[in-house]
Amino acid sequence: MTTPDLLGGLNPRPNPTVTTTTPVTALTPPVPSTAAVPAEAPPEVPAEVKAETPAAPPSATSSATPPESPSLIPPPAGGFTPEAAREDVPVLHRTVNGHPLVWLDNAATTQKPRQVIETLGTYYSAANSNIHRGAHTMAREATEAYEAGRAAVANFLGAPSPDSIVFVRGTTEAINLVAQSWGRANLGPGDDILVPVLEHHSDIVPWQQLAAERRARVVPVPLTPEGTIDQDAFADLLSYRTQLVAISHASNVLGTISPVREMTALAHRYGAKVLVDGAQAVAHFPVDVTELDADFYVFSGHKIFGPTGIGALYAKPEILETMRPWQGGGNMIEDVTFARTEFAPVPHRFEAGTGHIGGVVGLLSALNWLSGFDREAVAAYETALTEYAHEALGAVPGLELIGPAAQKVGVLTFTLAGCTPEETAAWLDNDGIAVRAGHHCAQPALRHYNLESATRASLALYNTREDVDQLTTSLLRLQDQQKQPSAT
Repeated sequence: MTTPDLLGGLNPRPNPTVTTTTPVTALTPPVPSTAAVPAEAPPEVPAEVKAETPAAPPSATSSATPPESPSLIPPPAGGFTPEAAREDVPVLHRTVNGHPLVWLDNAATTQKPRQVIETLGTYYSAANSNIHRGAHTMAREATEAYEAGRAAVANFLGAPSPDSIVFVRGTTEAINLVAQSWGRANLGPGDDILVPVLEHHSDIVPWQQLAAERRARVVPVPLTPEGTIDQDAFADLLSYRTQLVAISHASNVLGTISPVREMTALAHRYGAKVLVDGAQAVAHFPVDVTELDADFYVFSGHKIFGPTGIGALYAKPEILETMRPWQGGGNMIEDVTFARTEFAPVPHRFEAGTGHIGGVVGLLSALNWLSGFDREAVAAYETALTEYAHEALGAVPGLELIGPAAQKVGVLTFTLAGCTPEETAAWLDNDGIAVRAGHHCAQPALRHYNLESATRASLALYNTREDVDQLTTSLLRLQDQQKQPSAT
């Protein structure tokens, strides 16, 4: 069996309604047009998990049954169903604490389809090699796969060229690269960096560090009570001192989708550049960086069904050409003497050392898997599911949803009267429901609501109304327990 045979998982998930344009290389041979789960057993789970037997759902007592929602989710259009996605994700079929797993921690990381898992396994077992400058077959094949991954990211984002894509460890490293390379060269005393209160810490701290070094200012843009960026305040804060605007396409703590295209157009009137954090957006709806006119766009692979430790930075080609390398070493040079170093052309000058080759291969597989679905149908389904979840959770006594923006992805952050977020998350975990508790690396956003911590459930395309119902039922049972008189 040849290496190309083993890497069939790089091909898109078959979908007759979708046409993909991912480059075909020696490592992307045709695969059978089937979405069925392989006959062999799924990957092993821990022994203590295998020993568990899924428990029946909690009995439908009058107080622990989720109220019937007045609106139902219409059948997904375009051939997409969440069940088809679930079939591909092995971990969703395990049990946790005696219950079938309900994974509602997608804003922290998404689960991986078998296509990605198998592709990583076959790459490391049969095709592992370093890339570029290799004189042997496996080096050429690995290089083809790596560069096919770059082309796939460019196509996925609507970028003009693969050369506008730089591979990084993730969103955080991408933002730091822009700060250290572009920022150091372009910011000086008195310059402003506008950062909404909505942002993740990774889109705040690097700019604070840069501002301290360059004697610039980080200017927070306030939020409305609904958790959206105050557009009037944003317009007022913009000036010819503004060199950069850093905004999230979708918030990791409130789910708010920001009007990136409009904000970018306004910032450009003042000559400012715009960096968009797309970590929470790319898995949920189509993104076109050319249409957005973003100067920089960043995301992480593990938030889009790919491996951890890999991500991408898009930068406009004319901007990328002006940027000096952030890190030095092998792979990013053309010629080195003790008198001078000639750097490689973009994007390679920003990828010092051996990159995460397996991560790129896995990301390519993840993008192909996601692109095999009708993206517009996925977005419509997730919007309807989010609306259903808002209605269901809104009926839980003592539960307060944070940030009810009209336009948002499936991020449901809440507090529950009488319970700390950590207590709520621990209770849900006992029912096999995975959520996150804490400040979610977005303390300024939570403090906008006078909170230091909250519970967050977050949805993806493989979640269902049944997942939401189990979450709601468990929270109602927790509230019932709170009402019981304590033993003395």
